[in-house]
Amino acid sequence: MTVTDESDESLMERYGRGDAAAFELLYRRHEMRIWRYLERNVGNRATADELMQEVWFAVARDAARYQPSARFTTWLFTIAHNRMIDSIRTSRRLTSLETLGYEAELVVEQLTADPGAGPLAATVARDEAQALIQAIDKLPGEQREAFLLQVEGDLSVEEIAAITDSSFETTKSRLRYARTKLRELLKDHL
Repeated sequence: MTVTDESDESLMERYGRGDAAAFELLYRRHEMRIWRYLERNVGNRATADELMQEVWFAVARDAARYQPSARFTTWLFTIAHNRMIDSIRTSRRLTSLETLGYEAELVVEQLTADPGAGPLAATVARDEAQALIQAIDKLPGEQREAFLLQVEGDLSVEEIAAITDSSFETTKSRLRYARTKLRELLKDHL
């Protein structure tokens, strides 16, 4: 097994025993997924950056006590979810991306076509990515959160339910409603 094939759980256990390189691999493997999840939910880059630090500090702090009772990504996204909820509760103010003058271009560039694709393909992909970002922003908060946990975290319905402290059926409904709403909002772009 190569280091890149090593499971997250194994890397976390190695880090808990003092192997700093294992932490670096975990961080590189999950940093963008966690950051996108946070940023798309809080709608503010500075807050997402701050929450990212808190999440990874928590991972580092709890490494020695980590027990792989669930997938590492479930544990990691649970930490991210809890930090985000705490942040929202303390700020009690949600701001839409439009209000912030959100610069979606940078995120859109990350989501767009292969750099080898021609300008027309890149433009179409950029337009589709922009439409997707705007559609996700229009989802109700609980649906957006469940959808992003599934997409960014590659988590199952059971894992999302556990993270959000919701029932399996409620979570399944939120995901179904989110997909239906996104299809409706994106029907002109598909």
